[in-house]
Amino acid sequence: MFADLNVPVPTLSKQQLSQAAASKKGKGKQEQSGPAPAFSPAQVAAIESRIDLLVHLGYSVLAFNRTVERKVDPKTFVNTLDPLLGQLRKRPGVVYLKRLTIVLDEESEKGFGLTNGNAALFAPYDLLALVPTTAGSFSLACLTHTQPTPLTTHIISLPLTLPRLPFNLRHTLVRAALKNGAVFEINYAGALGGEGDPALSIPSGSESGAGAKRNWWAAAREVARVTKGKGILVSGGVFNEADLRAPRDVANLITILGVAQDVAHDASTKVAQSLVLRAQTRRTYRAVLSEPKVVIPEGTSVPPLPDVEMADAQPGETQPGENVPPAGSNVKKRPLDQAGRTGATPAAPPAEGPQEGSGVDGTSRKKKKKNKGIAPAS
Repeated sequence: MFADLNVPVPTLSKQQLSQAAASKKGKGKQEQSGPAPAFSPAQVAAIESRIDLLVHLGYSVLAFNRTVERKVDPKTFVNTLDPLLGQLRKRPGVVYLKRLTIVLDEESEKGFGLTNGNAALFAPYDLLALVPTTAGSFSLACLTHTQPTPLTTHIISLPLTLPRLPFNLRHTLVRAALKNGAVFEINYAGALGGEGDPALSIPSGSESGAGAKRNWWAAAREVARVTKGKGILVSGGVFNEADLRAPRDVANLITILGVAQDVAHDASTKVAQSLVLRAQTRRTYRAVLSEPKVVIPEGTSVPPLPDVEMADAQPGETQPGENVPPAGSNVKKRPLDQAGRTGATPAAPPAEGPQEGSGVDGTSRKKKKKNKGIAPAS
């Protein structure tokens, strides 16, 4: 199973967004059969052609990505991926996912919409991702937004096509994010020129072409060095069909960064599979999937287990470790008294005064008896 968790969708125009917002407002007044279509037939046809090529290359899990800059405004935000999935053709064996990516900058550090009050806006999305472009937003993404909550972001997509990474990849932040279950995404679109990279929408990231390739290779090597190959997710992020690559070609491309071949293969298979499964914990309490239960197939008989009670033994029962007399022997037990089980009387406490082996003057009696038998010399 190969997955491409970054299939970007075209950006809607203001007229299309206004139509979608108007249909969103009209839902409260009258019931609608389904979400209003937001994409034009030409855009849907282009996405269908790209999906056919991805399936032909061997991908079976596709995540359609919508990118939002700076913050999510609940007043103007409209979910456009649900209408898109309704317009796409169903393909057997292919899974469609919905992903939302938020590009963070200096203005979005104070708040970019990921709050509990807006949890209903992000519930329809299967994956949430952040693209930090400052040191503060990178620290916030690694430490805060990877905690198990209904708004957990499991993908941290790094802007690799910028002239220089705007923050240092500190080991403490990277280890904290990996421990919480987050992954660091590398889009191979930057190695092909950078077209379609969400970081290019930032004014400081206008470089593309040969400069974007050079920046991508330098930054991707740094990511592979800091993470040591752990928690790396490789996605496409490609708009043009000519830039799409097969999973094996992508794995060979990642090995040039200094990553082992098995790690490069897992970057688009096992890492993506575990990420999709972990992302489902946003709908549970503190990332707990379910309570395990034993299911017994029908037609099988299970013998009842004996009731074992950890209580005191009943009268007549023997305690473990107690000596049991042989059968047929007339052995009477001694009556118990306050002194103990054997019926022996407690010994009297020793009398105060000089001990038995010592005299008043401190000499022992044994020595006195020995001296008594010797007559004094005349």
